[in-house]
Amino acid sequence: MHPWEQREADRQLLELTTLQTIQPPPAYYPPSRVLREISEMVLFVFFLFFMVRGVMQNFLIEGMSMEPTLHNNQFILVNKLAYFHFDLDAPARIFAPNTEPHMIYPFGIPRYGQVVVFEYPNDPSKDYIKRVIGRPGDEVAVRDGVVFVNGTQLFEPYLQGAPTYCQMMDPCVENAVIVPEGAIFVMGDNRENSSDSREWGALPLERVIGQAWVSYWPNDQIGVIAQYNPFATAPTIP
Repeated sequence: MHPWEQREADRQLLELTTLQTIQPPPAYYPPSRVLREISEMVLFVFFLFFMVRGVMQNFLIEGMSMEPTLHNNQFILVNKLAYFHFDLDAPARIFAPNTEPHMIYPFGIPRYGQVVVFEYPNDPSKDYIKRVIGRPGDEVAVRDGVVFVNGTQLFEPYLQGAPTYCQMMDPCVENAVIVPEGAIFVMGDNRENSSDSREWGALPLERVIGQAWVSYWPNDQIGVIAQYNPFATAPTIP
């Protein structure tokens, strides 16, 4: 090996040794920075949690009133944003407490055939789940085991042929029922085993929590909950 080749090899070996031995100093994070980052992460988690809770709510179905569509001990997610509303006259009541509410529903009120979760009017501590049958101003009648809304017979395949009747003490047993403004008429899919608007009357819209959206447990029931239009012949999934 020529002397100049030896010198070049020595120089390269020295550079390699230097690169391997010289390590950058470990990063130093002041305690204040660490605490700030932890605080920001915690605040973000809380913000995300409350944001999700404001839009979604989990719900455990208890009972058989929505059979065969939904089942006892089934877990679902409720879309609370679907029926988001606000009182346009709320500021006016600061100066005039007797001002009537003027509710605005940007996305509309519950539609026919949608499954909704709501506070039971006779005991708001309990949440119920039923299907929308009538809207404000509708005439709901039950005749010969079928339901009519404004004179039109509903198409209800989710009943699987089961009839609908009103009990002796129900308002709908003899006459049609007019759904008042600011309310909807709801029924369970298990018509023989459901406490609903046939028994306790129309449901005030302010009691509605949201729309039944997705089933997530048990595993064989995972999926979007179909919302049937009883005036059509096929289900719709929003």
